[in-house]
Amino acid sequence: MAATPAQEQRLVPPVPKKRRRRRGGPEHDSLRLRILVYAFLIAGSILFMAPFAWMVVASFKHLQDIFTYPPTWIPHNATLNNYKDFLESQNVARWFFNSAFVTLTIIAVQTIFSAMAAYCFAKRSFPMRDGMFMIGLGTMAIPAAVLLVPNYLVLKHIPLFGGNDFLGNGGHGWIDSYWGLIVPSCINMFSIFMMRQYMRSIPDELIDAAKVDGAGHFRIFAQVVVPLSKPVIAATAIFAFNFYWNNFQWPLIIISSPDHYTVPLGLAMFVATAQHRTSWDLVMAGSVMATLPVLIAFLLFQRYFVRGIAISGLK
Repeated sequence: MAATPAQEQRLVPPVPKKRRRRRGGPEHDSLRLRILVYAFLIAGSILFMAPFAWMVVASFKHLQDIFTYPPTWIPHNATLNNYKDFLESQNVARWFFNSAFVTLTIIAVQTIFSAMAAYCFAKRSFPMRDGMFMIGLGTMAIPAAVLLVPNYLVLKHIPLFGGNDFLGNGGHGWIDSYWGLIVPSCINMFSIFMMRQYMRSIPDELIDAAKVDGAGHFRIFAQVVVPLSKPVIAATAIFAFNFYWNNFQWPLIIISSPDHYTVPLGLAMFVATAQHRTSWDLVMAGSVMATLPVLIAFLLFQRYFVRGIAISGLK
């Protein structure tokens, strides 16, 4: 029996209508947002890099050319005399030695102590563990300026050092010495916090397996925890290197002998020179040289630094 035309129309499926894509869909909005974010990041990078770039450019200029208006970003008469005069200045080598010795010693001691404390807070159980950790975190909220005078008095009355007697009187203690620059910075709660957050992500099964093999806590710490914590150790070490290499306030308070000057203190000497004029050309050259160690350290450990920051922030 043949189908009628009406039945044939019902059997043929309707042709779907093509929907017109709206201009400005989710993909378009996402692209626009991404462009805005990258534009903001690029503008912020230029803003933060501009002072450093100007410092580098000014270090190759003559003193009279630094203050020309309008300023020029490309030196017309570039010179290396600024670096030569800075390196030939008195005690410059001693300043860099002092900064390197103090900074590297602080990093080594602080990293060891902070890693050991972080391991105890992260993987060991003992009474008042969390309470002690919260008290330590609370000390991070105390402004550093509040502790300057108490720390100074404690260092001044260290017994049997710097002419002090058994009760800590009669001399200057650890004031104007390497001890005063290094010892107060050997413990840092921020480093302990960073490492503790990272070490909590280490599986407990690895530590339990090491205990089954007869390893003690020091062996577990040295052979299991530390190798797995290299990223966060590198991150905290770079933070510490950047801070203590550029530290100016604390050395300014306790150091009076030029033999103990660090690089920031030495650069401050060029601010008031002969005829009460600031040698900005030498200051710029010295600042560039003082920045290079921090930049090199970051470039060498950048991979560990970024990974340590990312993982510590997520755990």
